[in-house]
Amino acid sequence: MKEACGLHCTKIENISVKLEDQDILKNVSFEIYCGQLSMIIGKNGAGKSTLLKAILNEIKHTGKVEFFDMKKNKQEKIKIGYVPQSLNIERNMPTTVYDMFASYISNSPVWLKKDKKVYNIVLENLQKFGAQDLIEKRVGNLSGGELQRVLLAIATTPIPNLLILDEPVSGIDVNGIKEFYEMLSKLKNKYDMSIILVSHDFNLVKKFADKVILLDKKVIKEGKAEEVFSSKEFIERFGEI
Repeated sequence: MKEACGLHCTKIENISVKLEDQDILKNVSFEIYCGQLSMIIGKNGAGKSTLLKAILNEIKHTGKVEFFDMKKNKQEKIKIGYVPQSLNIERNMPTTVYDMFASYISNSPVWLKKDKKVYNIVLENLQKFGAQDLIEKRVGNLSGGELQRVLLAIATTPIPNLLILDEPVSGIDVNGIKEFYEMLSKLKNKYDMSIILVSHDFNLVKKFADKVILLDKKVIKEGKAEEVFSSKEFIERFGEI
């Protein structure tokens, strides 16, 4: 796998979340670099999805997320893309892929006549993921793999510094999973993008992660997959694999 270029760094610093005086996350800190896929693992209740929500600023928390451009030697505002674990989509919903995509990137109501410029932008970004043929398809009729391609296209328009994915391959078949991770590999290599991905599939983590973060309300262990999986911290929680 390609090594991180080291010129851009996202710092997660002392993220803490409390709910009714109970610590959900406590002083979570780690760094990720451009061109790096960091995969977060942990048992149910370890705070994985909560951490993502805190980074996205969707829940109340303390701590901060900072993005540094070492090439320019300055801190910059971070651009974050997000692919959720699932969407509540009704099968008979008439919304097309174009409608959904256009609603994210255009200020014009999507029920008006299609804007040619917006249509071309949508088509171009779907094309990056081999999803251009889905542009007129109803969102409710997409397969799991097709929906993830569309969500990836939306999340990376415009190209973010950090892409966040919450167990993104749920409901996707084996071939779809392989294609999905190949797309992530192209993204991080072509755009030097930092990616944070929550996963419960240790085989996928071993195969694709540049860095693994073991979470249990705080960072218990981090490093290469083989280092984390052979650590006493991992074995205490999951046993030997």
